[in-house]
Amino acid sequence: MDAKDILGLPKISLPIPQEKKSRPQKDSQRKPDGISREVYALTGGVAPLMPSVDVNLLKKRHQPENEKITWEWLSFTNSARKDDLKLYHWVRVVNGAPPTGDYSFAKYNKSVDVIKYTDEEYEKHLTDPSWTKEETDELFDLCERFDLRFVVITDRFSSSRSVEELKNRYYSVSRAILIARAPSPADVSSHPLVKEPYNISQEIERKRALSMVLSQTKHQERKDAEVLSEAKKIMESRMAAKAAQDAELAVASNASPERMEKTTALVDTASPSNIQATSGVAPLMSMAENAAAAAASLRAMRVYLRTYALDKMVQAASSSAGLRTIKRVEQFLQELKVNLKPKVPTKAVCAEHLELRKEILTLLNLQKLLQNKEEGSSYRESSYTETPDTPKRLQRGIDQDRTFVPDSVSFGAISTERVGKRDQKRKGPGREAPSSPANSNKRPRKLKATDS
Repeated sequence: MDAKDILGLPKISLPIPQEKKSRPQKDSQRKPDGISREVYALTGGVAPLMPSVDVNLLKKRHQPENEKITWEWLSFTNSARKDDLKLYHWVRVVNGAPPTGDYSFAKYNKSVDVIKYTDEEYEKHLTDPSWTKEETDELFDLCERFDLRFVVITDRFSSSRSVEELKNRYYSVSRAILIARAPSPADVSSHPLVKEPYNISQEIERKRALSMVLSQTKHQERKDAEVLSEAKKIMESRMAAKAAQDAELAVASNASPERMEKTTALVDTASPSNIQATSGVAPLMSMAENAAAAAASLRAMRVYLRTYALDKMVQAASSSAGLRTIKRVEQFLQELKVNLKPKVPTKAVCAEHLELRKEILTLLNLQKLLQNKEEGSSYRESSYTETPDTPKRLQRGIDQDRTFVPDSVSFGAISTERVGKRDQKRKGPGREAPSSPANSNKRPRKLKATDS
């Protein structure tokens, strides 16, 4: 069975003319020394995993000709021991001269400096009704002997005392001695024993809580994990709601009373220009809501790039604006020679960039509101004609009483201009009808199509 049988291909294949290519001759590699021919044939010329380097080519350690090194079984003493015990070990000896000095491992022998007290200091500063002087002396002797290993000290102590009680007595006595010997309490205020005194009640509570955690079953651990996850979700939702509420309060506090009065006045009026002006206040509120929602989503992500956060906040701030407004904001930034994206997006730079965009967007909205306000005022002024001698209220009353007659009203193919010309022709030149005072107060007759 070959590859064609496995792939299901026919065994007889059509002959394909191929050009014979000249194969380059392979360079014959010489078998390195120290490797058998069979092993080298198995590798196929591939570099071995372990480098096969001739040991003779390695750099040898320089050794003087007159130096003679021997190893001798010699005795030594340890300065950490007080009984002058002699032990033996092998030592490198150069030219017959054994090494001098202390034992090399004696430097690792570290001991705790336990504070000592006198009888006068004990009677003056260290008396305790629950402890006798003999018990205190025994405690300090064991602390010095076993280097503050309080578990061992508790096992060797004569009376039945807990580890926490022994710790509390030792640290309280050491703290009292330090304060009593110092010229002033400020001199030892930075000492660890004075700065952070031992709290026996906290230590007992900590060990009790630790034993409860270690004695929990798998079911209790899963239950605690579920409670913690639910509490985490509740905290995140509360934080998001609080952030949204703070953003709304900030926007409400930024709005001045004058602006609020103008906004209510614009809402009360019914002209189209005023309705357009009031619509510009809505983007300010929606912008704050979108910013709060974007901040809540970023807070839920926990880990994100600062440039990604800046893009999200810019999109949230510009979501209520149109494409034309966004282009105007970018054009405004270019006029101020400010990059559309900060080159060094630190936290402070991103905050200032976002604040600048918000201020530009607010400025454009205010300009739009002002333009709509000016258009509305011009529309109201053009609705009536005000004479210089007539007050505004009187002129408005006259306009309400009289009927508006247009300058030219066309009915089919006949206009009022033609009607006026025909009347002039009938009257003739020089025949001007006298206008009576009674006729001057009458309303003008409406023109009809039958008058033609």
